[in-house]
Amino acid sequence: MIASTGPRNASIDLEAAAAQGIKVVHTGYFGSPTVELTWALILGSARHLTEEAAAVRQGEWQHTIGDDLSGQTLGILGLGNLGSKIAQVALAFGMNVIAWSQNLTADKARAAGAALVSKDDLLRQADFVSIHLVLSERTRGLIGARELSLMKPSARLINTSRGPIVVEADLIQALNSGKIAGAAIDVYDTEPLPPDHPYRRLANLLATPHVGYVSRRLYERFYRDTVSNIVGWLDAHG
Repeated sequence: MIASTGPRNASIDLEAAAAQGIKVVHTGYFGSPTVELTWALILGSARHLTEEAAAVRQGEWQHTIGDDLSGQTLGILGLGNLGSKIAQVALAFGMNVIAWSQNLTADKARAAGAALVSKDDLLRQADFVSIHLVLSERTRGLIGARELSLMKPSARLINTSRGPIVVEADLIQALNSGKIAGAAIDVYDTEPLPPDHPYRRLANLLATPHVGYVSRRLYERFYRDTVSNIVGWLDAHG
């Protein structure tokens, strides 16, 4: 038996496991911790919270001018379970919400309080672009140099989905050159992030160590369900 947390695990070959008679079990999951972290990253990046908090600790004072959310446009790539909740918070902040994904319809976007636009139009119009897509062959490398060049110089990119959706080298170049104002990310091509990775040195990048799902209630769900899965399997094979 292989016990895995969350509803799916792309690193497990389910067909190979089944062929070997190995049972793969998963746990329950809820996405609210990731939604909350996404907004922490948006706000932290927009208001330069890490820089300002560091200034206070060093005996200094105001260093930056923050960006407003009210009246600005949030572009959501992927308006599913998580993306639609991101939209609800954006509306509460008084933001305009636009969205795109390969299968999104105008009616589904409207039901979430968003307007359906093309991917290129979303990148051109949005002040904040937040990614909420599943990593697949269709989405791998979806945001690269061309897409980043469409964004406003004042715009910010947020990724709490999967690292490979964004081409790392292209994002690094865009941040270094000032093509976009900043980024806030929680996911990477390689995790843990290598000690010498350029992301660790970019002043306009807010980076967190894949903690979108790391919350007390969700971990309690993971551990509780895992123990139940193991006990159930042992009872069945006792």
